[in-house]
Amino acid sequence: MGGLRKIVDKMKPTFSKGGKLSFLESTFDAFETFLFVPNTTTSKGAHIRDCNDMKRTMIVVVAALLPALFFGMYNTGYQVGLTGWAAFWLGFCEVFPMIVVSYVVGLGIEFIAAQIRGHEVNEGFLVTGLLIPMVMPVGTPLWMIALGTAFAVIFGKEVFGGTGMNIFNPALLARAFVFFAYTPYISGETVWYASDAVSGATALEQLATNGAMSYSSLDAFLGFIPGCVGETSTLAILVGALILLVTGVASWRTMISVFVGGLAMGYLFQALGVTGYPAWQHLIVGGFAFGAVFMATDPVTSAQTNKGKYIVGFLTGALAVMIRVVNPAYPEGMMLAILFMNALAPLVDYFVVEANISRRKKRVKLAK
Repeated sequence: MGGLRKIVDKMKPTFSKGGKLSFLESTFDAFETFLFVPNTTTSKGAHIRDCNDMKRTMIVVVAALLPALFFGMYNTGYQVGLTGWAAFWLGFCEVFPMIVVSYVVGLGIEFIAAQIRGHEVNEGFLVTGLLIPMVMPVGTPLWMIALGTAFAVIFGKEVFGGTGMNIFNPALLARAFVFFAYTPYISGETVWYASDAVSGATALEQLATNGAMSYSSLDAFLGFIPGCVGETSTLAILVGALILLVTGVASWRTMISVFVGGLAMGYLFQALGVTGYPAWQHLIVGGFAFGAVFMATDPVTSAQTNKGKYIVGFLTGALAVMIRVVNPAYPEGMMLAILFMNALAPLVDYFVVEANISRRKKRVKLAK
């Protein structure tokens, strides 16, 4: 690493102010801080020193996504009748181009925006660029992923000021754009497979239309069912959840509350006789677990207060199940539930803070 550090230091003056390529300073800074922890510190004002900057945090999230991603690649081949290395290789060949397109388009826009504004390159797309292909069916055309990514980055992030300023989760915005603009390409019985010769409804679609799924609960939990690339294996997703919780990157309050809210609404519908299948099956099919672990816990778009995290998480899970059951034409409700609660999260935080202020004022009056 010492040799690499010397090479970077030798190149730095060229990209610094006054250098020949100074107009690419923000781009060079992005690569330097990706390789090394920044050695700059604040000189005034309140500040916190921590070795875990945003890039390091984003890398932890990427690592947590890998179990679901790798299993999704294997499952892509498994769904068309392959096993072992052949199944994984087919999935890799199908999914990797989706990842490349997502990163090239998204990072390209981020770098251009940073150069125009003269700002540092935001690190948030390290995760978003991987999330976007993972919430898409394997058969999604690459041009559609590019268009959805561009929409998410431009209208979901940059118009609000970049990473940390966005209201909605960018990856879900990309999926929502593709879903509502090109619905036949992202729903139905033929889009989940890497072969035109194979087709079939997902487990979630079967629950919505038939009240039961043809797959065993164990297969649904392990992930041997058709679905979006990263959403099929609840087990792999829980491994990622463990990584996020142990490292302190994600909020356990939000994560657990989503599952509790989904179960509560599921059992309510089951008690009312609206659904005939166990409420817990909602948690192992579709994008419920993936959304609870990697989407609802987004620290930018979710609630900031501890009580708000409980409220937003619970309502997200409950709303997702409600959409699934009430509207069979749209069986996957997790995307809309999270986006809806993204919009309400600031309002929830506002009322939580106001309630705290009101209680403190009452205590002051009693003290007097």
